[in-house]
Amino acid sequence: MTFFSVIIPLYNKENYIEETIKSVINQSFNDFEVIIVDDGSTDDSLKLASHFQDSKITIIKQKNQGASVARNKAIDAAKGKYIAPLDADDIWHKNHLSELKSLIHSFPDAGLFCNNYEIKLQDNFIIKANFNFNYGTDHLEIPDFFDANIINYIPSSSSTAFLKSSFIELGTYDTSLRTGQDLDLWIRFALKYKVVFNPTVTMVYNNHDESSLSKSNYNLDRYNYIANFNSEEKENPSLKKYLDVNRYAVALRCKVNNEKILFSKLKGEIDYKNLNLKQKFLINTPSFGLKLIKRFQSFLISKKIYLTAFK
Repeated sequence: MTFFSVIIPLYNKENYIEETIKSVINQSFNDFEVIIVDDGSTDDSLKLASHFQDSKITIIKQKNQGASVARNKAIDAAKGKYIAPLDADDIWHKNHLSELKSLIHSFPDAGLFCNNYEIKLQDNFIIKANFNFNYGTDHLEIPDFFDANIINYIPSSSSTAFLKSSFIELGTYDTSLRTGQDLDLWIRFALKYKVVFNPTVTMVYNNHDESSLSKSNYNLDRYNYIANFNSEEKENPSLKKYLDVNRYAVALRCKVNNEKILFSKLKGEIDYKNLNLKQKFLINTPSFGLKLIKRFQSFLISKKIYLTAFK
């Protein structure tokens, strides 16, 4: 059996897909296959991906149905024991799969395996991901997964691995969600399984691509993924805090987009003890003020300065 199945959902990433595939082919650990599902791309993404003549790569085409359907289709076709997701605009370092394999060997009974990563804010500005827990250089089980996730997400859509069998047992990606489907899956993993972390940086998450699905304004979908765990959060204070921070982030999007009803609903569900002072200030800031602050943050990023309200 193949050890890893690398699954890549592809939609209109012509500026990135070649480098992404090259980063997989160049892995130091080579017991893997690559399954790319083209989700009805209208640019040259599929053409560029098809240029790679490698027996490890399989390309599946479908009409545009969204990332959840594309990921599920790729995993359904996968022959590997472990699934390693990869977004079509992210980059793996050569050690990514070898470090995931090492983490799996350290914690064979875990459910979700997470490598450390960097975040590209613009082409010449890359920062390390920042997490809300202490770690050194050794592999470790994350002591409180939800509290640890309130700054950056420990699992990203390109930094993890999990057993295909566990994924099927949990119910696969939620195809009703046009965005947030990966976050929904990570919560389900964390509620049922041990989540483990490798401090070694092995990939770059592209937070700069304006065409990314995560940039689009599917705020109702974001609300729905949070609402999926209303029952669980009543019994889990750390989950409640994590979801409230997510509610805060979606509420800001809603305020900027003038989605007043959804904003009021989200704001009313937040326990303000779970927000820091900066977050409390921003959620009460008028829409025009938020837009000015966002422009100022973009200006600072252009000067290679990054400030965040999440810490």
